[in-house]
Amino acid sequence: MQEYLRLEKIRKVYDSKVAVDDLSLSVPKGSIYGILGPNGAGKTTTIRMIMDIIAPDAGSVLVNGHHPDGNFRNRVGYLPEERGLYKKMTLIEVVTFLAEIKGCTRQEAHGRIDGWLEKMSLREYKNRKVEELSKGMQQKLQFITTLIHQPELIILDELFSGLDPLNIELIKDIILDEKRRGTTILFSTHVMEQAEKLCDFICLINHGQKVLDGRLSDIKAKFGKNSAQIEMDGDTSFVKEITDIEGVTEFPNYIELKLAKNANSHEILKKIADRVNIRRFQLMEPSLYDIFIEVARSGATYSVENREVNQ
Repeated sequence: MQEYLRLEKIRKVYDSKVAVDDLSLSVPKGSIYGILGPNGAGKTTTIRMIMDIIAPDAGSVLVNGHHPDGNFRNRVGYLPEERGLYKKMTLIEVVTFLAEIKGCTRQEAHGRIDGWLEKMSLREYKNRKVEELSKGMQQKLQFITTLIHQPELIILDELFSGLDPLNIELIKDIILDEKRRGTTILFSTHVMEQAEKLCDFICLINHGQKVLDGRLSDIKAKFGKNSAQIEMDGDTSFVKEITDIEGVTEFPNYIELKLAKNANSHEILKKIADRVNIRRFQLMEPSLYDIFIEVARSGATYSVENREVNQ
């Protein structure tokens, strides 16, 4: 895939604390790319360096192979973690104002506003002041202001924070529509389940350092299928004694097994089926959460895309 954005060994230090440490990554054009990690890992600092809000102490940010020009921000839709809108303005005023800042004409903005407000269930509030909206409505409004100028790059920092499930699904659908339009989408989150549902590529960072990056499907394939779910009738206490089962987690209607590396799942299934009635047995790929925990504890750095492992 054609590369859109590249970070080359960017570094940022605050008062002797290293926030981002020689971070390199490559974001393909038209992909959904997740920068993931726990709170304080350096995700927001990385995004601010991409946006040139703060300058890296070392390294460089390249867009289409070049250092961004002065017009770069107008081609970006950026939704920061710290939300903020002009509370005394009406919805149509604030959307129009922010669209014009990004290079849209007033006519272009007004031609798009009604469609966006309809899509986000905000049309009846068009002439209301921002301060009259609920927090969730304000978040949806700010999402509109991020996309109204049809950016080529969308950057979303902790996008889903505070949204209810219905609005999360709505925004996910819009993100997928933007991807189909050819937009490159970069978002950060500490919630691995969100990235797992959306991302084509990911970069996991911890303490400012990259610990894992690559195509999500390749990462999952690399770490293998080391878990299984089983629904069964009968006493399951014996399962933890079976060779090559390293852990058992019980739930009301099923159990999850953590299998040893190179475990023979067919043999394990046979041993269990000899003693209880099995209704369902399913091998599962490890979750991004499990992968991150494994990588963070090992101290290794994995680059799946380049098929390299650096200890």
